[in-house]
Amino acid sequence: MDPRSVWQAMARPGFLLSSWPWRSAAYLLTGAVAGAVVLMGLVSAAVAGGLLTVVLVGLPLLVLTALAGLPVAWAERHRLRLVDRSPAHGQHRKPAAEGLWPWLTTRAREQATWRELGYVVLFAGLLWPVDALAVTVALLVPLSMVTTPLWMATTGGGEEAKVLKLWTVTTWPGAFGFAVIGTVLLGLGAYVLGGVAGARAELTRLLIAPRDSGTDATVRELTRSRVRLVDAFEAERRRIERDLHDGAQQRLVALTMALGLARLDASEGPLAEQLVKAHDEAGKALAELRELIRGIHPQVLADYGLEAAVADAADRSVVPVDVDMDLPGRFPQSVEAAGYFVVCEALANVGRHSGATRARVSGGYRDGRLTLKVSDDGRGGADAARGSGLTGLADRVSVLDGRLSVSSPPGGPTLLRVEIPCELTETADRCA
Repeated sequence: MDPRSVWQAMARPGFLLSSWPWRSAAYLLTGAVAGAVVLMGLVSAAVAGGLLTVVLVGLPLLVLTALAGLPVAWAERHRLRLVDRSPAHGQHRKPAAEGLWPWLTTRAREQATWRELGYVVLFAGLLWPVDALAVTVALLVPLSMVTTPLWMATTGGGEEAKVLKLWTVTTWPGAFGFAVIGTVLLGLGAYVLGGVAGARAELTRLLIAPRDSGTDATVRELTRSRVRLVDAFEAERRRIERDLHDGAQQRLVALTMALGLARLDASEGPLAEQLVKAHDEAGKALAELRELIRGIHPQVLADYGLEAAVADAADRSVVPVDVDMDLPGRFPQSVEAAGYFVVCEALANVGRHSGATRARVSGGYRDGRLTLKVSDDGRGGADAARGSGLTGLADRVSVLDGRLSVSSPPGGPTLLRVEIPCELTETADRCA
């Protein structure tokens, strides 16, 4: 199997005859050139930034982060292919919305952006001189010694030649002796180049392109499978809701109507009384079934989205609820379902435990995160350890990489806050 990195190539006997020494030299040489260019760019940006600070404070830092760290790191990840064929990927997230400002705010909040900026500063201040030194000592010096006979024949008229401007060679045996020494040093220098290039590549990966370890791959696969399970669970909920709505509910409606007609036609007596009881029980069963269907997956949520479903839940709450939702459109079904049931459970807890006279539900979407807040003026003291249902809500939100927090001091008020990272699936214009 062909080696995938310079480290693997150096461990094999054919390293000196392979392309890896020259790939290592190319990696270090391009690094020296790129580092010098980046250094000049940073100095120029610092001078220009000092002038811009007088006009717009903070803009130079933003420009430096967006225009220096990101493109240099992108180029460095591609340069890694010279000495390491393993994929090198960035750690950036996709912005939640299109446009320059969402892109800049997303990048400014990522740790990967600041790691890349730190790498650029290290690259411009320290690493490229090391690259240049390694190429000079391990490649250029031996090559200069190897070509001593050539220099003696072309520049010294066959009488003398300067070796590294330190030694003067006046005989041909001496010239060929330097050539032999240079050849030996060139072989040793190939390993030096490979070692330095491999170390540089590992440092680059550590800062801007970490390897995909088995644990990381397992975590990502578990995350993806968890999302698939959530989607499958929501699809099954919708199927059950549809079957109950179109099947059992319709049969109960027909049974209720039949009992009602039989009740009208029956004469007074024990049979009529039994029909009255049966009709009432069928009506109660139908009402309970409709409430169950609404709890599984309300049709208003599927048809009109989270904002309308929350308003419907607030209308059915036993405690008066003020609703202030400002959502720009629709979200993934799993996100809308989780947000809706969190609000419903929170309002149910307000009605059962808080003693509140009024509650409030608010929500918004910003920077790729859906935020929902449920507050009340009750007695407070909500505690997940006492089985208030908060643990279940937190688990449901965490499946979507969301976060739930509760502030409920004794005496109130209580504030439940939910944040779920997600993307819009439809804008408000399309939903209208």
